[in-house]
Amino acid sequence: MVKRGIPKAVLVVRLVLKFLSTRLGTLVLCGRSCLDWKWPFIHKFTELSINKREAILQKWSKGGTLLLPLRTVFFMLKVTCFYTFFSLTDENSQNPAWEAIGYNVEEVERSTQPGNERPLDKGIIQADEPTLDQSFTHKGMQLTHNPKDDTIHVQCDVVIVGSGCGGGVAAGVLAKAGLKVIVLEKGHYFAAQDYTGLEGPSMNEMYASGGIFSTQDGKVILLAGATVGGGSAVNWSACIRTPEHVLEEWSNEKKISIFGGEEYQSAMDEVWRRIGVTEHCVQEGFQNQVLRKGSENLGLKIEGVARNSTENHYCGSCGYGCRLGEKKGTHSTWLVDAVNNGAVILTGCKAEKFVLVRDENDKYRKRCKGVIATVGSNKKMHIEAKASIAACGALFTPPLLVSSGLKNKNVGRNLHLHPVLFAWGYFPESVSELKGKNFEGGIITSINKVVTGEPNFRTIIETAGFGPASYAVFLPWVAGEDMKNQMAKYSRTAMLFVLTRDLGSGEVREEGKITYSLHKLDKENLIAGLKQTLRILIAAGAAEVGTFQNNGQRLDCGGIGDEEVDKFLKEVMAAGGPASGGKYWNTYASAHQMSSCRMGGDEREGAVDENGESWEAKGLFVCDGSVLPTAIGVNPMITIQSTAYCISKRMAESFNKYR
Repeated sequence: MVKRGIPKAVLVVRLVLKFLSTRLGTLVLCGRSCLDWKWPFIHKFTELSINKREAILQKWSKGGTLLLPLRTVFFMLKVTCFYTFFSLTDENSQNPAWEAIGYNVEEVERSTQPGNERPLDKGIIQADEPTLDQSFTHKGMQLTHNPKDDTIHVQCDVVIVGSGCGGGVAAGVLAKAGLKVIVLEKGHYFAAQDYTGLEGPSMNEMYASGGIFSTQDGKVILLAGATVGGGSAVNWSACIRTPEHVLEEWSNEKKISIFGGEEYQSAMDEVWRRIGVTEHCVQEGFQNQVLRKGSENLGLKIEGVARNSTENHYCGSCGYGCRLGEKKGTHSTWLVDAVNNGAVILTGCKAEKFVLVRDENDKYRKRCKGVIATVGSNKKMHIEAKASIAACGALFTPPLLVSSGLKNKNVGRNLHLHPVLFAWGYFPESVSELKGKNFEGGIITSINKVVTGEPNFRTIIETAGFGPASYAVFLPWVAGEDMKNQMAKYSRTAMLFVLTRDLGSGEVREEGKITYSLHKLDKENLIAGLKQTLRILIAAGAAEVGTFQNNGQRLDCGGIGDEEVDKFLKEVMAAGGPASGGKYWNTYASAHQMSSCRMGGDEREGAVDENGESWEAKGLFVCDGSVLPTAIGVNPMITIQSTAYCISKRMAESFNKYR
């Protein structure tokens, strides 16, 4: 928490803990609860009974204090304690609490087929290698040293910062076109045999800030990949083509022609083929069975979700890297194409800024001459390139562009998050015909689109793939015994989420500092989606259902009728975050970030043109989810990769034209 939490919030937590270690401080924060008629009359927090301590925390959670930050303190302590408790493992990779909640790390049979070892090894260079010079030379690139500023220099045609759905595709396309490509990745490379399926270590190694990453007010927890392959290495495999109504909006209303013709459709087809998308699921897991059965019982349309894996892929831990090696992220597809065509991937390397210089032929725009990065122990490297691509994702590309000197008002703004709220349903194994546990089987194999009065859907319902630690982070704490009882039901609790195509937006111009606000319509759509989700869970046969609102909102489904259900659903809301002033609060999540450097018909409407090139600097491109003009309302992997394919194909054609 100290290293990864929001600094201001961490400071408040420090102060509160310091206060609680003293009698006077405890009196200030806890009031009469710490008073006694016996000496020493005022007790420190640690000297109070469990019941009194629990009552104090309940008061903080409800906001029952004049010091509003105490609720934020409660939230941070809850997140830290429960995440650590349920993710910490011993030397045998076990946690004693797992047996009590019915959880275990699934056993997998590793593939022994040749060619499945470590396909990127021949192109990987670790930034902290002592033999960096030799490694580059071995891969056909020459390093030079500038003694004046102690900077390493290397030249290439294209440098790409980031290796996810955007950068990975661009690397594959451009290297295949015969260009000399260097990919910079701040994370590290893991192959199938490296993945452990352990929630804590996997989140720590492969997610931004170890998965402990949020907006400044703590309202939205952000999940973003930070490894070779980016989000494609840890996402939940859902492959959904860009909806037609979204493409029409982008091409007609936003005046971006790339989305309105055969070029983009062909790009989606090529992406579909390259990442091995299959449209049939042989066996659905417990949670998707719940979503399907509940929807069908209500007469709602339920659709299958294609995946970039085999049809019989039955893995519930792909969010921690696919140990079967069957999920086809960029690290096992496009980046393999790249290294097979001579590309180099420099891992553990942090890009600091792009190098922008005056263009003698254009007084209005600068020219990009590569990027400055930190390698090893604060060593600086200047990668000189004819073209540079920012592909760090919508949360990290804008701060990099701002630090490079870009001034366009759209850089870092218009950030969309596809905000998510969760609902749960408990299905005791003894009374339910649905078999399995919530961490078994494909994570997303079905989808329900929420139909409202609008002509096109804006909200969808899917299933979540959370391990026990992440589940406990979102689960509301109302009392110690209640939390134990809820966690004891973990493995047979179906966790569904509602996601909306948000009109609200946020801003990220400095790394790690993200602000975001929901639009009124977003809240309405989330509420409608939550109500439908709860109805689906009830219709599927749940014994108990609830939301993740702080008051532990839930309904016992035994023997209830429509009147009781309707009464319960009237209380469902999209409350604010822990830092809000309302009585109730929620924790939102986002695994899809986009539009923070959006394409536009001109520099007033976007940060880049429809070729992905910056309006301010020639030779500087953006090629990730941040270029999408708006939120799309469905899982964005196919959209991001298809957009990246179009941008990089145009770049390759431009290079070939002037060779």
